[in-house]
Amino acid sequence: MSFQWPDGKKAAITVSFDDARLSQIDVGIPLLNEYDVKGTFYVSFGALEKRLEGWKAAVVAGHEIGNHTVNHPCSGNFAFARSRANEDYTLDRMESELIDANAKIEEVLGVIPTTFAYPCGQKFVGRGENVKSYVPLVAKHFDCGRGFKDESENCPEVVDLAQAMGIDFDRATFAELLPQIKRAEEQGGWLFYAGHEVGDDGRQMVQSDTLRKLCEYCGEHSEIWLDTAAKVSAWIKEQQG
Repeated sequence: MSFQWPDGKKAAITVSFDDARLSQIDVGIPLLNEYDVKGTFYVSFGALEKRLEGWKAAVVAGHEIGNHTVNHPCSGNFAFARSRANEDYTLDRMESELIDANAKIEEVLGVIPTTFAYPCGQKFVGRGENVKSYVPLVAKHFDCGRGFKDESENCPEVVDLAQAMGIDFDRATFAELLPQIKRAEEQGGWLFYAGHEVGDDGRQMVQSDTLRKLCEYCGEHSEIWLDTAAKVSAWIKEQQG
């Protein structure tokens, strides 16, 4: 297959953010709006409700709202997840969370998510001989599922959209992103960035300066398609047939 990006583009980039952190509303979305850049936000409900009007405004502005489960289950090796450990989940329980999260997002924001981000980037339920992947559930309910702390851009010809690679860009400088962007341009790939807070300092913090420079760079390089996960994955899905 000969893959073609739309309108002569050479590569695609998506900026995505997890957990509906307050700084996304207070800092991140206003910054993206300055450049008319649309981001993808995988929301968690406690935080979402603290800035509900802001999230409604984000939807109106064209930002994508994605599914991140109801309870954000991760491995019980993380102390914060011991009460909702993937090791204690079943496929049925996970599927219920995916469905329930979509229903709640539709109820409060009026949109139905079409893409998903794996909490902690983990794609399993159960333990030992009973471990099962829930990637097939994501494929069933969504056009795309994003991982976390992966190592590469996505090759659009072959990417399994149910487990697209997501690159952590918390704490990264733009100088660190630039070689990744150049490689994506050379390879015709899709860079799917994943972050959390937006600001100036912190462990899980997309640096405001980095995000600003990324928006400016893409604005100056028309060969790069900077858009939401929903739009980019829909194009890839159509091209893959």
